[in-house]
Amino acid sequence: MTRELAVVRAADIAASDPSSPSWLVDTLWGAGAVGVIGGAPKCCKSWLALEIAVAVASGRPCLGRFAVPAPGHALVFAAEDAPLQVRERLENLCQARGAAFDALDIGLIVEPSLRIDRAEDVQRLRLTLAQRRPRLLVLDPYVRLQRADENNATEVSSILATLRDLSRFANVAIILVHHARKSPADHSGQALRGSSDFHAWGDSNLYLRRRGQDLILTAEHRAAASPPPLTLFLADAPLRLDIRESAAPPTAMPLEARLLDALAHGPGRLDDLRAALGTRKQSVADALRALEAAGRVVRQADGWAVARA
Repeated sequence: MTRELAVVRAADIAASDPSSPSWLVDTLWGAGAVGVIGGAPKCCKSWLALEIAVAVASGRPCLGRFAVPAPGHALVFAAEDAPLQVRERLENLCQARGAAFDALDIGLIVEPSLRIDRAEDVQRLRLTLAQRRPRLLVLDPYVRLQRADENNATEVSSILATLRDLSRFANVAIILVHHARKSPADHSGQALRGSSDFHAWGDSNLYLRRRGQDLILTAEHRAAASPPPLTLFLADAPLRLDIRESAAPPTAMPLEARLLDALAHGPGRLDDLRAALGTRKQSVADALRALEAAGRVVRQADGWAVARA
């Protein structure tokens, strides 16, 4: 017999507990939020994911700045890294943040594979979440979690729906590490490789892109304002991501100023500048022509350069 759809009056839905934190990591990741850490290869996406996991598990501020209102257990599945390598990274991050590694409440899933498109694996993950009750699950990277066509919206949406179901079932935030396309887009979410469902799925999304030796971190949230972008760099002794305090907010700088900043380190070809600034090739070309007309840059055999005074 066909049943009618379940309907409830809006006013009868229990209000959220005002004492419950709305942030897992203040202004960076929502409590119970699903989303993506995205960026091109070698943009330190895994480092950022582990940084957040250490902050959640230890209660120490993420990146030394962003508070964790309610610390708790974190689970990590790093499909492309050996457990020893992940341990070494976590030890470095604990040393950098003043956290006790021996007491760190992070569990590593050490299965040889974990497939979100395989019912048996999903059921085992559901059981693990129910028993361990983590506040955060890190899955790194998406490409190793399934065998679907990432450009097929139907297949991708099914996998992402499974992850959201797991998040709601276990009340756990999920970070999915995913690659960006080689050709950048004006909006970081549109640069994620594959279906546009990745961008639409996220409650909290973080994007990393290179600008010279630095990394620009931008955040967006479904239900909150985005914080200002940050300039990060990979610091040594111990190895970790840090905030470059002296850097000007990148979005506050017009494209021409960002181009001049990039060219201050030496000549750059159009494609390299486009990749470093994370914007469209035509926008960079138009800005370079405007700077050339103003006598600020010149075109050389090895690329564009700042004009000599």
